[in-house]
Amino acid sequence: MHLSPEIEERLARLQEKYEAMGQDMTSYLDGLLHADFLTYWDYIHLDTLLSLQSPKTPFPDEEIFIMYHQITELYFKLSLHECKQIVAAQPLTADFFTARLKRINRYFEALTQSFEIMVDGMEKEQFLQFRMSLLPASGFQSGQYRLIEIYATDFINLVAKDQREAMRNATIEDQFEHIYWKFGATELSTGKKTLTLKQFEKKYAKTFIELGNSVTHTNFNSLLQQLTYKGESNTALIEQLRQLDVNVNVNWPLSHYKSAVRYLNREPDEIKATGGTNWQKYLPPRFQKRIFYPSLWSAEELENWGKAWVEKVVSEG
Repeated sequence: MHLSPEIEERLARLQEKYEAMGQDMTSYLDGLLHADFLTYWDYIHLDTLLSLQSPKTPFPDEEIFIMYHQITELYFKLSLHECKQIVAAQPLTADFFTARLKRINRYFEALTQSFEIMVDGMEKEQFLQFRMSLLPASGFQSGQYRLIEIYATDFINLVAKDQREAMRNATIEDQFEHIYWKFGATELSTGKKTLTLKQFEKKYAKTFIELGNSVTHTNFNSLLQQLTYKGESNTALIEQLRQLDVNVNVNWPLSHYKSAVRYLNREPDEIKATGGTNWQKYLPPRFQKRIFYPSLWSAEELENWGKAWVEKVVSEG
């Protein structure tokens, strides 16, 4: 059989590759003879993926609840994939930074736009029943979401609003004790930590503190300041950072707030969220004033952070 020049050239390159590694190319070619062709379902482990939904109750809509949260975590993983590339880039350019931020913004926009699945995609009565079988688990316990926040900004910007000035020069370890989300997982009646929060801290506290320390000079806000100092930042980069701020700190929590209003807002009493999280104070952006890039917003924008969005949702609710 005659081999084309293209095949001969590739075989020669393969021979060089395997010789450089001290390997016998013939053995690898024998392996190819016996290997089966790759299929789509094997490549993405489809059967395994579709087997990962295990409802705790017989209510059909619980499966929607599970799958949507799994989809959310996959988008968070995509976002972290981009975060790690930005932090590791040497040297980091404004163009690379902007391109990766644009990807993260797309992921969060896809999530926010799809959240109507949670707002209107389940029967309220089913949700209010099957949720009681999920205690004390809560979406509050998404470790990946917290990692994205830590990559995105200086750790001090994640400290509870009324503690920031006092903690500005503290260590990451001390700042972590005052991180904003801890105050969203306290018992409404006593102010004590919920079991949800205790579980979460036990699993992730060390990871969060270690990442906070490791990205002190490479989180997105710090990288912005470095590029600005060098005269390398540009309007496209600033636009993507502002959009990330709104996507993560306004649009995404507000989507949850809208869902909570639908399912948990009942006159004359508010229904507790799963895990007992204080969603009324924890979710609205105007209460938290959590802002990744304060230097990119005007004083008026900072003062009214998230207010218009919350008022719109409440009026629609």
